[in-house]
Amino acid sequence: MLPQVIIIGRPNVGKSTLFNRLVGKKLALVDDQPGVTRDRRAGDAEIAGLKFTVVDTAGWEDDDPDTLPGRMRQQTEVSLVGADAAMMVIDARAGVTTLDEEIALWLRSQKVPVVMVCNKAEGKAAESGIYESYALGFGDPVPVSAEHGEGIADLFGALWPIIGDSEARIEAEEAEAAAAKAAATQEARDAADEAGEIYEETFDDMEGPMKLAIVGRPNAGKSTLINRLLGENRLLTGPEAGITRDSIAIDWQWTDPENGEVRDIRLIDTAGMRKKAKVTEKLERMAVSDARHAIDFAEVVVLLLDATKGLEHQDLKIADMCLQEGRALMIAINKWDVAENASSLFNGIREALNEGLSQVRGVPLFAVSAKTGKGLDPMLKAAFELRANWSKRVPTAALNRWFDDCLNANPPPAPKGKRIKLRYITQIGTRPPRFMIFGTRLEMLPTSYERYLVNSMRKHLAFDAVPVRIGMKSPKNPYHIRQQANKEERKKY
Repeated sequence: MLPQVIIIGRPNVGKSTLFNRLVGKKLALVDDQPGVTRDRRAGDAEIAGLKFTVVDTAGWEDDDPDTLPGRMRQQTEVSLVGADAAMMVIDARAGVTTLDEEIALWLRSQKVPVVMVCNKAEGKAAESGIYESYALGFGDPVPVSAEHGEGIADLFGALWPIIGDSEARIEAEEAEAAAAKAAATQEARDAADEAGEIYEETFDDMEGPMKLAIVGRPNAGKSTLINRLLGENRLLTGPEAGITRDSIAIDWQWTDPENGEVRDIRLIDTAGMRKKAKVTEKLERMAVSDARHAIDFAEVVVLLLDATKGLEHQDLKIADMCLQEGRALMIAINKWDVAENASSLFNGIREALNEGLSQVRGVPLFAVSAKTGKGLDPMLKAAFELRANWSKRVPTAALNRWFDDCLNANPPPAPKGKRIKLRYITQIGTRPPRFMIFGTRLEMLPTSYERYLVNSMRKHLAFDAVPVRIGMKSPKNPYHIRQQANKEERKKY
C-alpha cells in the first residue's frame, strides 16, 4: 500500500476540494454548505512523482458523540490510525478559529506528522490567516488554493521529508513482487512448452477484485451490511435516513468458509435512491448521481431491500436501471432477523420480481441480516458465480450448435409471406455477454422471437439471470441499396 495522508479540518474549509485536486478527479461531492462529507474516502494522489493515498474526512465538529456530527468526528479520529501523515486544513480567509485550535491540540497529542495547509489563500485577504496559522504549532504553513490549483506543488516539499522514503520503499517492494510473478509465469510457460501443452492463465491473472456495489432505497442497511462484512465500523451508520452521500469504495478480502479460498472484493457503498419526484435538494441529486456512476463502475450489483417494508415500485425501478446498464444483478432482503411471516414474504417478493422484471427472470434472491451476518457468505459466493457467467465467452462451435437447435425447434416466422433467414450467430463481447446475429430481413423479426432466443440462451448456455444483449445485422447488398435509391428517386416525381 502507498503512504497514507489524511486530510483533517473543520467543516467547509475545502477538504473535499483539495482531495479532488490531489486525485485529479471530482470523486468527492463538493458544495457550499458545510458537512457535505460524512464518510472518509480514499484516492490515489501524485505530486511531482510523489505517490500516496489521500483520505478525505468529515468536518470536525464539537458535538455529543451520540449525534450525527459526533459520530462523524469519531470516524475522523479513527482515520488517523495507521496514517503516515496528516494535513490540517484551515480557511486562510477566515483565520484561525476556536475549533481550529481544538483540532490542532488533538493532533499534537497524536504521533502522526502534521503538515499545516492554509486553503483559500488567493488574494491579500488570506495573509493574516496564514500568519495566524503559525500559532497552531505545526511549523511553516503551505498556502494553497484547491479551487484554482495554486500552491499544490508546494505540498511536495512539505510531504517529501515525511513520506518520501516510505513511498520509495513501497515502489521497490512492488517491483520485486512483479518481477517474482513474471518469473513464475515464465517458468509455468516453459514447463507447458516442454510438455507440449498450451499454457492457460489463471483466473487471478485475468481478473482483478470483484467490484460489488450495494444499492437500494434510503435506510435499507447498506452501510451496516458493509460494516458487518468488514468486521469494523468503517462506514457511518445510524437511525437517520440518507446518511451516506458519497459512493465509498473499500478493498477487502473474503475467505470462502467452504474451501478457505481468499477472494479480493471491492465493496462500494452508495447513497439511498428515492423516487425522482421526492429528490428536491441539490446535494441529494448529486449523491444519487454518484450512486448511478457507482453502478456503471460495478460488475455485480446487490439491490438491498428492507424486510420490514417489502418490495416497492422504486426497488423495481432501481433493479431495471441496473439491468439496463448491463450489470449482473442480485437481490438481498435485509433485516431478516426481524421479518414477520418470513416464508410468505420471500415467496411474495420472488413472484413480484418475476412479474416486474420479466426481461430477466430468476434474479438471485437472498435473505440476509446485516445485524447478525446471516446469509452473507452464500450471497458473496453466488456473486462470484454470477460474475463468472457475466464474463463468460461461449465457444463459436457450441454457440452455433445451440443456434441451429433453436431454429429447428422454433423457426422464425414469415410475416406477409416473406421468409426471414437467420444464418449464424457470433459473440462480440462480454461483461455483459453480447451477440450478433447475421441474416436477411432481420428488421422484420418480431420482438417476441428475440425474447425466445434470449430466454433459450439463458437456459441452455447457463447465463441464468445475466443480462444478455443480442444485435441483428444484415449483409450489405449493393443491388438492394441501388434498388432502394431508385425507389426514393421515383417518389420525388
